[in-house]
Amino acid sequence: MELTYLGTAAAEGFPGIFCECEVCRKAAANGGKDVRTRSQAIIDNQLLIDLPPDTYWHMMQRQLPLPGMEHVLITHTHSDHLYLEELYYRRKGFCVTNKRMTLYGNDALARKLDQFLVDTRSSYEDSLLACCELKVFEPVQIGPYTVTALPALHDRSENCLIFLIEKAGKRLLYGNDTGVFPDSVWQHIKGLPFDLISLDCTTGTQRDGNNHMGVPDLIDMKARLVDNGNIKEHTALIATHFSHNGGLLHHELEELLHPHGYAIAYDGMSVRV
Repeated sequence: MELTYLGTAAAEGFPGIFCECEVCRKAAANGGKDVRTRSQAIIDNQLLIDLPPDTYWHMMQRQLPLPGMEHVLITHTHSDHLYLEELYYRRKGFCVTNKRMTLYGNDALARKLDQFLVDTRSSYEDSLLACCELKVFEPVQIGPYTVTALPALHDRSENCLIFLIEKAGKRLLYGNDTGVFPDSVWQHIKGLPFDLISLDCTTGTQRDGNNHMGVPDLIDMKARLVDNGNIKEHTALIATHFSHNGGLLHHELEELLHPHGYAIAYDGMSVRV
């Protein structure tokens, strides 16, 4: 499997929209890996994860194959991960396609998508859309991938998700927009070795653990993942989903997390396992 990070920022982007803080000024001046769009990833150019407001830019900048995309995992329904307005343009008159796109996620996804289609006087059929509600800890087959939704520790008003994804003997964990995993997740993945583990690092130098994670949380997570049997010799550990409020530019994140075995994701980065 090849995981490509299309965007690696938190909700406001990095530099943050409208923000004049020192970190944002430096990021804008530096460019390169310090400029981050809203979080989105894709596996093997087939399985898309999340639909942020920057999806169109990712299509243009990263050659994201949206016209033929059939499967989209949604972690949760915050607008930086599910920008429903883009789906309006799948309607006839805006779009020529014969491919149905299925969105997979929690019960809030189904409710919000239903309401969006009513509000825009559209339909699943008009937009060639489908919605599949995932149950936590229940694996489903999505194309060549076995996907298991796991509960995230994030917004308590909905059942936010992270994803265990398997294909052809390889296994990865996509785990951003979560604090430290709930006990039920640790138990479910106990003894499962991963080829790649991608984790939230929104809060930078600050410890969180309840909604997001920061550098101190990730250092603790590494030890717990080892104890839980999830890290093997060649497991790729990656930090992503960064906010300017965390106060760290790319090279500063590297200085803090490289010694603990983490790579720092940046927009356009690909990792093959």
